[in-house]
Amino acid sequence: MSNNIYESPFCSRYASPEMLYVFSPDMKFSTWRRLWVSLAKAEKELGLPITQEQIDEMEANIDNIDYEVARKREKEVRHDVMAHVYTFGKVAPKAAGIIHLGATSAYVGDNTDIIQMREGLKIVRKKLVAVIRRLSDFAQQYKDMPTLGFTHFQPAQLTTVGKRATLWINELLMDLDEIEFRIENLRMLGSKGTTGTQASFMELFDGDHEKIRKMEQMIADDFGFPGVVPVSGQTYSRKIDAQVVATLGGIAQSASKFATDMRLLQHLKELEEPFEAHQIGSSAMPYKRNPMRSERICSLARYVIVDTLNPAVTSATQWFERTLDDSANKRISVPEAFLGIDAILNIMINISEGIVVYPKVIEKRVMGELPFMATENIMMSAVKRGGNRQELHERIREHSMAAGKRVKEEGLDNDLIDRIAADPMFGLTKEEILAEMDPKEYVGRAPQQVEDFVANDVMPRIQKYLDDEDIKVEINL
Repeated sequence: MSNNIYESPFCSRYASPEMLYVFSPDMKFSTWRRLWVSLAKAEKELGLPITQEQIDEMEANIDNIDYEVARKREKEVRHDVMAHVYTFGKVAPKAAGIIHLGATSAYVGDNTDIIQMREGLKIVRKKLVAVIRRLSDFAQQYKDMPTLGFTHFQPAQLTTVGKRATLWINELLMDLDEIEFRIENLRMLGSKGTTGTQASFMELFDGDHEKIRKMEQMIADDFGFPGVVPVSGQTYSRKIDAQVVATLGGIAQSASKFATDMRLLQHLKELEEPFEAHQIGSSAMPYKRNPMRSERICSLARYVIVDTLNPAVTSATQWFERTLDDSANKRISVPEAFLGIDAILNIMINISEGIVVYPKVIEKRVMGELPFMATENIMMSAVKRGGNRQELHERIREHSMAAGKRVKEEGLDNDLIDRIAADPMFGLTKEEILAEMDPKEYVGRAPQQVEDFVANDVMPRIQKYLDDEDIKVEINL
């Protein structure tokens, strides 16, 4: 490996080998050759003068790609598709005259793009399901553990550790719906010709529309697609790229929300992402355990979210049947969106299977705020003993303000319970007041919500994928 030229961190640091392969030269150019074989097979079956010997020769050399020959030829002709037609013809000389027959460059370029996006989406789906499953296990494990809820990052009513995790899972399920929709609705370009009119095939097939329809369906069948786009210019609509990358951007949003929450919870010392035995948190501060995995998710998510603008603008600025200002942009922006999401999901799998929970810290924070939340129940108990609701309300307000001042200004513990127990207006002992202070009585339906959500929403959605879900990932730290 040369160290004097730039190398994308996606290749050397972040993305997985399987996703890198999807957008690799081997995948791309072998798919071009498979498409040329598929076209030739369809044309032969529909009556064009192509022999089985020619097809056999092409099939035998699908992976026999001489990249040096292709590079030299492209430098000479300044056309990547024609360079690879030439290179293919060199190893399949009997078929050289019929390779790419009737097609234009978009036939191999665009159909390959669709195939690559479909394969990338399948990898994303597999990893997304893995994250959902692991977080669901976590949610169920901690469905009963009360924790302080936050609105505006200010203490609010209690929730549970597991219930909070369902918020992350729910957004990921929404992303899974989008992924499945994109996979199910992707269509190949087919072979539409230079302006989408299929004029070259009308010439080849003597104006037989039905043969042209059959040819496209045969090609779609070869690659496992339900069909081809109904109409196009020379290329498929670039809105397809925009929709697919927007779906990836949705995953980035969900991932960033999860990772941001994890970063805040790690600051609160309630939860932590995994931290390895010899991992160093800071070069200057040896005691630190920085949430670097979650920070990396946020960093990569920001890149993917911004990247969604690239195919959107490309789609908006195509002219008539096609322009070439899409090419340089889409060959960077679309693969890198997939590589970014692949890296993000790898890290999420790693975090979600090893989240560390600190119950004592969580309990301490709950008990520090619970006296304020319990005041309504305390007030009702005092009313039952003959107290005046309005007078008790005002007295609790006064005690709460005093206790809050003690916590905020003096840095002392919350003594609200002691203040109320000492106030004869309430007529309650400290023990009676503490009986109103079981945190589990303040989490509402959270535990049942977790059970219902996992059983009724999560498992039915992911069950069919679980055989493929048991995956292991490695991430560079």
